[in-house]
Amino acid sequence: HLTLICVWRRGQSRNKTLDMFPAALLVCWWCFQLTGVLDDCFCDIESIDSFNNFKIYPRVKRLTERDFFRYYRVNLKRPCPFWPDDGHCSNRDCNVEPCPEVRGQPLSSYSKAAAPVSDVASCERPTDLGAINSTLSNQSKEAFVDWDRHDDAQDHFCEIDDESSPDAAYVDLLLNPERYTGYQGPSAWRVWNSIYEENCFKPRSVYRPLNPLAPTRGETQGFYNWLEGLCLEKRVFYRLISGLHTSINMHLCSQYLLDEGWGKSVWGPNVQEFRQRFDPAETKGEGTRRLKNLYFLYLIELRALSKVAPYFDRSFINLYTGNNQEDGATKDLLLQIFNETRAFPMHFDESSMFAGKKLEAKILKEEFRLHFKNISRIMDCVGCSKCRLWGKLQTQGLGTALKILFSEKEIQSLTENSPSSAFQLTRQEIVALLNGFGR
Repeated sequence: HLTLICVWRRGQSRNKTLDMFPAALLVCWWCFQLTGVLDDCFCDIESIDSFNNFKIYPRVKRLTERDFFRYYRVNLKRPCPFWPDDGHCSNRDCNVEPCPEVRGQPLSSYSKAAAPVSDVASCERPTDLGAINSTLSNQSKEAFVDWDRHDDAQDHFCEIDDESSPDAAYVDLLLNPERYTGYQGPSAWRVWNSIYEENCFKPRSVYRPLNPLAPTRGETQGFYNWLEGLCLEKRVFYRLISGLHTSINMHLCSQYLLDEGWGKSVWGPNVQEFRQRFDPAETKGEGTRRLKNLYFLYLIELRALSKVAPYFDRSFINLYTGNNQEDGATKDLLLQIFNETRAFPMHFDESSMFAGKKLEAKILKEEFRLHFKNISRIMDCVGCSKCRLWGKLQTQGLGTALKILFSEKEIQSLTENSPSSAFQLTRQEIVALLNGFGR
């Protein structure tokens, strides 16, 4: 069996059926073999590819374009809690700067026709690659107030700091796609180095392979001997963080600034950047491991979606935007996705985690949770606003998936017609979970 990991050029084809595939899957410039069974589970890559490309991705793509899922409330002004913010992008201004408002479009129609090209382009000048396009119609802003009133009336028992902060604001994800911003070098390395070296249960004497901040750039065999000697839970933690890192890098390679042009930027796949990060020959074999960890992350989040389905099956759970017809169609599409995830035959078995002695398992689970929480705080140290946006969203999405997997008993005990204090999901957790999975 052979899976092709490819960099594709969409612009060379007018075949609309190709648009159903993820960003990395259309006219191949360069490819290599990625095949076989993933570590720590019994699922093969070929089965995941087929299931995702034909059953899941087309529906998730449509879902994340709907009003409920396209707007994400986030605090991008929180200072880094660990070191002075010295990050920089390749442009003069990475701060959040509002664009001219789009007037006269109600929220329900705004989701179907985004801002005019001229308005979007004005937010994507080469000098503002890392800035947030905060274009929102007046009707959208008024609708968000209604959304907040609705959410505050719900029986939530898990408050997330970003949601309650006065600095939190809604961001239109469709106007701020995850792509290259020029944020790189020592500042970006320090963020990932802190995540890997201080939060992945690793002793300082063991260096991650190809780590640009390590004195010897890491020693591969010693690192993987250490990793395989860990308990399952700690191996899973490392592979999830590596998979998240791979996902982010994959999108930066797929949507790279190829030409600044005259008044209009040209975005597309950067083959050399992709090879530099994932070609086994250029990464001493690390590229293959990184990509397999991306598949492993996919499996974990897929499992979470299948486990949380009963929460959304209840009739009183709605995806509120104030437009009843839109809300009903959005929930129907979400339930279709859940039905597909439940039918997947090779789910990751989370019951094998934290299955030892009760006290030891409880301590390890809390350690697992605190390490991940610390990583979510490190995302406030990312020096580029757009990178911080997507880093925080995908981290919260993965955190929500882990919350679901660790709450099986609470989900099973949910009542049909009333909220439960044992398990709740906020609007932002739901938006982050599905958009993170969509990445």
